[in-house]
Amino acid sequence: MVVKKVKHKVDKEAELGARRAVLEDLFYDFHKSRAQVYKMNFFRGLFFGLGSVLGATIIVAFVVWLLSLLADIPGGFGDFIQYVVDTVNKSQSQ
Repeated sequence: MVVKKVKHKVDKEAELGARRAVLEDLFYDFHKSRAQVYKMNFFRGLFFGLGSVLGATIIVAFVVWLLSLLADIPGGFGDFIQYVVDTVNKSQSQ
């Protein structure tokens, strides 16, 4: 029983080592120098940040637009929504 567990553990570690080696070979095939890796990661980070900011801006604009449509609801809820929309619009103009 112990021999089977040890054999299974050794097989699993060998498989993980082989997978790691294949991934490293693929990585080094695509990127021959560290400068290429740094440059690629730099541009990837720039585009990720830009996409995140643009996506968040679009979502916030959509939510404010949707809330402005709901501002005509009678009662205190409509007044609260109008207050939120006014606050967001005022902070954007500053």
